[in-house]
Amino acid sequence: NSCRNRNCPNCQALLKELWIDRRKAEVIDAPYFHVVFTIPAQLNPLVYANQALLYSLLHKCSAQTLLELSADRKFLGATPGIIQVLHTWGQELNFHPHIHCIVSGGGLSKDGKLRICGNGFFIPAKVLASKFRGKLLASLDSLYKGGKLSFSPSCSSLADPASWASLKDRLYNTSWCPDIRETFNGFGNAIEYLGRYANRIAITNSRVKSVGGGSVTFLAKDYKNNSALKEVTLSCCEFIRRFMMHVLPPGFQKIRYYGFLNNRSRKKNLAAIFRVQGRQRFGSMLAGLPMDEVIYKVWGCNIHVCTACGCLSMRPLGKTHVLRN
Repeated sequence: NSCRNRNCPNCQALLKELWIDRRKAEVIDAPYFHVVFTIPAQLNPLVYANQALLYSLLHKCSAQTLLELSADRKFLGATPGIIQVLHTWGQELNFHPHIHCIVSGGGLSKDGKLRICGNGFFIPAKVLASKFRGKLLASLDSLYKGGKLSFSPSCSSLADPASWASLKDRLYNTSWCPDIRETFNGFGNAIEYLGRYANRIAITNSRVKSVGGGSVTFLAKDYKNNSALKEVTLSCCEFIRRFMMHVLPPGFQKIRYYGFLNNRSRKKNLAAIFRVQGRQRFGSMLAGLPMDEVIYKVWGCNIHVCTACGCLSMRPLGKTHVLRN
């Protein structure tokens, strides 16, 4: 009974499991890293006023930063596999656009050889930050000069060239710190981790503690206090306003693939890597299965068994559902 809306808090669990299963079949023997690209808060109003355009720009600049630096022999000298997921929220449902990346520590060089890094992330954080900042601000300036940016009331002052130049100078002199959060011993662990982000929405039902009296109370992590949980209470209208900020533009693809995982040449690249490494570590376990069997394999729940009396109320798993009289 899924509504299949990607913003529904009830309908993401099955999609997450299917996505994880597909990604595990793309494992290579290499370390993997979780990198998060964020932007200064001064840019948030501009991004919100130009969502489709600037969300895509965040994806593009993040991927180009990783790919160009990875191609340098002093870092990796190869093209890694990259999975990127856009998130737009913070713990209190505030607007906080950022890109989560899972980056392989190995990839194909231009001469077709496989290169694998050590256990530490192979690109220094300062180099990563400087490259990303330069790419994003240069691209924003190009869009500005081309008249392609819209300015809402919250960022209308930026329509003035002097104000834009002043903001740009401040941002160039600001330290941008990409967050290299975690390394993984194996691709499987990395995908399980990113799976929690891939189909996640701004808030899940489990975080909502109470609704009533014109307000909503929910749990949020307080990162200034060692990630301790705290209760946040908002009026119903404010809660809905914050939630709706994170509904993406129609058709926008928040999950994107780069490097040797790009959609055009993924199969060829993976075949070359598996041939060099001599094996494929994982295969898909859920591909082609009907949904009732997927649910049974993942959660051990047979949806054809009556929860009231324990009798088989429909045909066995994998068969067409026919209710008995």
